[in-house]
Amino acid sequence: MLDYSQVKSPCYVLDEKRLRRNMEILSDIQNRTGVKIICALKGYSFWRSFPIIAEYLPGATASSLNEARLAKEEMGKEVHVFAPAYEDGEIDSILSLADHITFNSFSQWSRFRDKALKAGVSCGIRVNPQFSTVETDLYNPCGKFSRLGVTEAEFKPELLDGIDGLHFHALCEQDADALEGVLAAFEKHFGRFLPQMKWVNFGGGHHITRKDYHRDQLVALLNDFKKRHPHLEVIMEPGEAIGWQTGELVANVVDLVHNEMDIAILNVSVSAHMPDCLEMPYRPNVTGADLPGVKKFTYKLTGNTCLAGDQLGDFSFDKPLQVGDTIIFEDMIHYTMVKTTFFNGVRHPNIGMFDMDGKFHLLHEFTYEQFKEKL
Repeated sequence: MLDYSQVKSPCYVLDEKRLRRNMEILSDIQNRTGVKIICALKGYSFWRSFPIIAEYLPGATASSLNEARLAKEEMGKEVHVFAPAYEDGEIDSILSLADHITFNSFSQWSRFRDKALKAGVSCGIRVNPQFSTVETDLYNPCGKFSRLGVTEAEFKPELLDGIDGLHFHALCEQDADALEGVLAAFEKHFGRFLPQMKWVNFGGGHHITRKDYHRDQLVALLNDFKKRHPHLEVIMEPGEAIGWQTGELVANVVDLVHNEMDIAILNVSVSAHMPDCLEMPYRPNVTGADLPGVKKFTYKLTGNTCLAGDQLGDFSFDKPLQVGDTIIFEDMIHYTMVKTTFFNGVRHPNIGMFDMDGKFHLLHEFTYEQFKEKL
C-alpha cells in the first residue's frame, strides 16, 4: 500500500511498479508476435519515465513537433509522427526528428513528398477502413464525415511511389475483437496495396494491459496477419495501455458547503485537470468511495474554478469528509494528465513518482512563470 501522506497535493503520482507491469505485458506481446509496439505520446507523455519505457519498447509516436522533439530528446529511440495536417513552418523540423511519418491525405503527401524523401524518412498514408465499433462519436476516427484518413473512394494508387506503409486507427480503449473487425475491413478495402508496402501501422486504442483484455486472441490475430503478409513490419501505438492504472491524481478537500446536499470543494478541477471526465464523459473511481447512497455519507465532489459545471458527481464515504482530507482519483496518468490546462489560473498539479521501494519523489512543481508563459 502506497503512503500518500508523502504527497504534496494536488499531484499526479506515477507508480513505477505498475508501469513496469504494463511494460512487461507489452514486451511479452512483442516477443510472441514480432510486432513493434511504440508509445503514443498523445495518451502518455510522462517523459520522466521514458527511460523505463525505453527498456521495453522501441520508440514513440508523436502528433506534433513538440511531441516529436520530446520523444527524440527524452526517449532517444525511434520517432514516428502522424498529424492531420503539417504546416510549412514546421515540416522541416519534424522531418529532422522523424524515422517514420504518416500523411493524412494525398494532397499533404504531394506537397511534402520531395522533402520527406530527401530527409530519408519512411513515409506512409493514413487510410480510413470505414469500420469502427467506437460508440462515442467524439472519439470515433471512422465516424461520418471523418477527416482522419483516406477512404477507399478517395485513395490514389497512382501516387504511391515513395510510400512505404499504410496506417489506420479506429479503436478507443477496446479489446482484440474490435481490432479483428477493423482489420477485416482494412484488408477488404486496402489489402490489394499491401504487397508493395514495407510496413502497416495498426494505430492505437488497443487496451492490451487491461486485466480482462484477450491477449491470446490478439497474439493469434497478429500472427495470422503476419502469416498472410510475412514481408510487412507491423506497428501498434497504444497510449492508454502504457499508463493504464499506473497512478493517481491526489487532491484535498479545501471547503465543505451545503445546498440541498453536502458539497466538497477540492483543490483540483474537472475542467482544468480532468477534461476527459466532461468530454467522454466518464466517472472516475475514487479510492474508498462508492456510488451515492451506498455508504453512509454522500457528497458532490467539485472543482475549484468558477465554471458552474466543474463537478465530478456524487460519491459516498464511510465517514464524514473534513477539510484537509485526501481524495484520490484513480487511473489519472494517461490522457487525462496530458490534457491538463491552467484554466482560471488554478494551480497545476505537481508531478511525482513512487519508486520500486514505495518512496515518493516530487519531480516537478509548477510555477507562476509557467502559467504566464501559456497566456
